[in-house]
Amino acid sequence: MTEQDTNVEELMTSPVETVSPDASLAEAARILTEKGIGSLVVGEDRLEGIITESDIVAAVGEELDPTTHVSELMSDPVVTIQRHETLRAAAERMGHNGVKKLPVVENGAAIGIITTTDLALHLPNYQVSMAHQSEPDIVDGEWE
Repeated sequence: MTEQDTNVEELMTSPVETVSPDASLAEAARILTEKGIGSLVVGEDRLEGIITESDIVAAVGEELDPTTHVSELMSDPVVTIQRHETLRAAAERMGHNGVKKLPVVENGAAIGIITTTDLALHLPNYQVSMAHQSEPDIVDGEWE
């Protein structure tokens, strides 16, 4: 089996972090920061939507009230995948739908999540090691 044919279940993060649709944008932002993650599934027993860091940044840019409910800003419907599908299918679904995060669902509930970062770090031929800080010889965004 090739790397791309590995099942999503083997790479997904589980359990997935969730938030109530009635939670505020400020609360969602706090959870994202505390957990060091980029998205929250909206709804605990049933997948109702997804909210991402980008959604919250856009809300701040639009000067939305931080008490605005997550349900007003979440993406819905959500592009999803099932645990038995392949990483190749996940990558294609992300690319075709312009999303970076795919909740893994079973019986209408999110049981995990897989992201473009998960895929990039998993595929050894494309793996990139990230530096904690830029190299000292990089000037004005130039590199060799």
